[in-house]
Amino acid sequence: MTAPAVSPEKAVPSISPDHILQTGLAFWASKTLLSAVEMEVFTELARGPESLDALTGRLGLHPRSSRDFLDALVSLSFLERENGQYRNTPSSDVFLDKHKPSYIGGILEMANKRLYHHWRHLTLALRTGENQNEAAHEADTFSALYADPTRLKGFLRAMTGVSRGANMAIAAKFPWDKYKAAADCGTAQGDLIVQVALKNAHINGIGFDLPEVAPIFEEYAEQNGLSSRLRFQPGSFFTDPLPKVDVILMGHILHDWNLEEKKMLVRKAYEALPEGGAFIAYDSIIDDERRKNAFGLLMSLNMLIETPGGFDYTGADCIGWMKEAGFRETRVEHLVGPDSMVIGIK
Repeated sequence: MTAPAVSPEKAVPSISPDHILQTGLAFWASKTLLSAVEMEVFTELARGPESLDALTGRLGLHPRSSRDFLDALVSLSFLERENGQYRNTPSSDVFLDKHKPSYIGGILEMANKRLYHHWRHLTLALRTGENQNEAAHEADTFSALYADPTRLKGFLRAMTGVSRGANMAIAAKFPWDKYKAAADCGTAQGDLIVQVALKNAHINGIGFDLPEVAPIFEEYAEQNGLSSRLRFQPGSFFTDPLPKVDVILMGHILHDWNLEEKKMLVRKAYEALPEGGAFIAYDSIIDDERRKNAFGLLMSLNMLIETPGGFDYTGADCIGWMKEAGFRETRVEHLVGPDSMVIGIK
């Protein structure tokens, strides 16, 4: 007796291990890019196309590794190769040349020097709930970082790199014509308030952060020709009141802290604002169904590695905290990539 034929609609779908292998071995591609940033491959090629031999010499590569390394970058779409000459792709040239203001490699430099090592301990973090970075045994995660001016400047540049696209989107999308003054709380290098001021000539702004950040912020504001409209205000958003302005901004800030600290920061923003004032918080907001924004979910795991209590959150979560604080209107708006902003109007 022969077995009945299986109809096409009931056939078992074909399966493949490709996605499993690509994800499980994704660190190969990641470390190749991070090493290329570390060795300034893209900064070198921003000067113009170069041959294999020329790049091997200028980058200090070993002949055994150079061809595979550079061709791997071609296959990953970070470089192009034509007639034996290597050159940057358009995106690599814009975002990975250290000499351009659009450089976002700072976050990749930090990933290479710090995060790549710390993520080795993810399993331990998952089982203990404890952060696994160099500050794992310190009460204040940021104390060691802020005590070292060189490391601090590198960290703040990295924050600019990872935030630039979202900062520019906020500067363009939010209805700034309704407001006159804004404060970027946890300002870091100051790129968020800088982008807002560059796009909106009527806005005066404050960068609010710990005193150690002042010279870095002021240098960046001066580089962008904004010293007359931007000023630095030293303070801690845990112990000091926030500046009294029309708009309070917190970019990649709330995810650093535990739930009670998040709610406290939202309340302090509400208290600092006038009636009709706006609070903008943005992070890699996780979609409400927690299925689509993989970057946001992985960023939350990074907060597990990096902080004692931080985690990323959904738009619905943040709207709940804002309503609890008293904001009368709330909404979520997508910015770029994985980042979205949650807006509360007092």
